[in-house]
Amino acid sequence: MKDFAGRTAFVTGGANGIGLGIARALLAQGCKVAIADIREDAIEAALKALDNQHVIGVTLDVASREGFAAAADRVEAELGPVSLLFNNAGINLFQTIDESSFDDWDWVMGVNLHGVINGVMTFVPRMKARADGGHVVNTASMASFLCGPQPGIYNTTKFAVRGMSESLRYSLAPFGIGVSVLCPGLVKSHIYASDEVRPAALLGGAKAVNTEMVGRLEQVHQFGMEPDIVAERTLDAIRANRFYIFSHPEFKDEMRELFDEVVDEFRDYPDDPGYQRRIGFEQGRRAGYKAARAAARGLASG
Repeated sequence: MKDFAGRTAFVTGGANGIGLGIARALLAQGCKVAIADIREDAIEAALKALDNQHVIGVTLDVASREGFAAAADRVEAELGPVSLLFNNAGINLFQTIDESSFDDWDWVMGVNLHGVINGVMTFVPRMKARADGGHVVNTASMASFLCGPQPGIYNTTKFAVRGMSESLRYSLAPFGIGVSVLCPGLVKSHIYASDEVRPAALLGGAKAVNTEMVGRLEQVHQFGMEPDIVAERTLDAIRANRFYIFSHPEFKDEMRELFDEVVDEFRDYPDDPGYQRRIGFEQGRRAGYKAARAAARGLASG
């Protein structure tokens, strides 16, 4: 993806944080942009701030397949075919897995994982049919690699988004469509206030909002990275067709330490009875995986 000008982009979670930064960066490159968000007031404020005739707002609950289809139809009717998809919407629940309810799972999975699935399943078939290339960026997080006791469900969704994105990258490369996964650290955003948009139908077992903790998280997010910086680094990665977008360089040493620990967990066991036959299969799989990575890296789309 060398040139963004003239293309149409669809950005979920586009009314604040990273999504708004991406929208602003795309508009500066000559794109037409649809910002989709669940908060109508946030959309209105974002459109006023962007003040650009090539941007529209769409109210969307990304967990809704029907809502996604209707949004896609409207956006493509008004702005033209979408060839840049940013599945960016996300929420968080700052508690451990064992302290969570089924409704907690359904809410966080619905937005963070199913929202990405719905975006892919809605737009990718259209992009493939038009044979005009494009790019998909799915927002995961450094939490797709780094875990703690909390936020457990959030970690689960982000690990899944990372794996989904890598598989999708290889299947879409032959169609000239690139795929990247964005793994940011702390960003100035309103994700700390996710409870504000929790559906009433998914409040079963929900714990009372800890307003003191929310206040502390709000303060922490004030020194997060500016969304515009994340956005510029994201566009640079798209131009280079990089899969991983690590916007926050402060995690590099920790990632190296983590992967060293992972590799150190392997043991030199003696060969089991099926080893020789199994290793032949694995060598073929390994060669295929290496070739797929190389082919995806070499993708060139206009």
